[in-house]
Amino acid sequence: MADEQQIVGMDGAPALEPPSNERFKWYVIHAYSGFERKVREAIESRIQGYGLQNKIGRVVIPLESVTELVNGKKKTTEKVFLPGYVLVEMDLDNDLWHIIKNTPRVTGFLGTGDKPVSMSEEEVSSLLFRSESTKEKPQLKIKFEKNESVRITEGPFANFNGLVDEVNEDRQTVKVMVTIFGRSTPVELEFGKVEKVEA
Repeated sequence: MADEQQIVGMDGAPALEPPSNERFKWYVIHAYSGFERKVREAIESRIQGYGLQNKIGRVVIPLESVTELVNGKKKTTEKVFLPGYVLVEMDLDNDLWHIIKNTPRVTGFLGTGDKPVSMSEEEVSSLLFRSESTKEKPQLKIKFEKNESVRITEGPFANFNGLVDEVNEDRQTVKVMVTIFGRSTPVELEFGKVEKVEA
């Protein structure tokens, strides 16, 4: 999991460990939503089965800690915050592209056509080390409506604009459809991290 590889950078912010192979780059794999863990397990078993330890490094699902009240008790769970995405560090070549592409429940790579686009360490760090603000927040009296334009004000998606897809009054959250990597992706946010965009 992401927590296992957290180290601190020069400025005290979390940073990724350097890759174990200098040719490794991070790629984003698109998987069926809800099957991210299964895809990670399948890729890890393929590493063993095909002897790809020198071609594939870390396989990571971006997770966040979510605290909810269940029957009056606080319960913290790890939740996938980018459904359908798995990050893989690898030295990608044509053979490896086919092995990953043919993994069950993988729909492809992020990129155009057959050319996957790699991500920088900074981009990956910002995804893996999102600020976990699970502290108590006062209830906010803000009304959001479906299809309303909003701007995200905090977190790794700060300054992204999107459209409200769902509003959960009880949990004080909105699901916002944000275009990430050229795909529309649902991001769940607390009311306080979103502001309305004046038309």
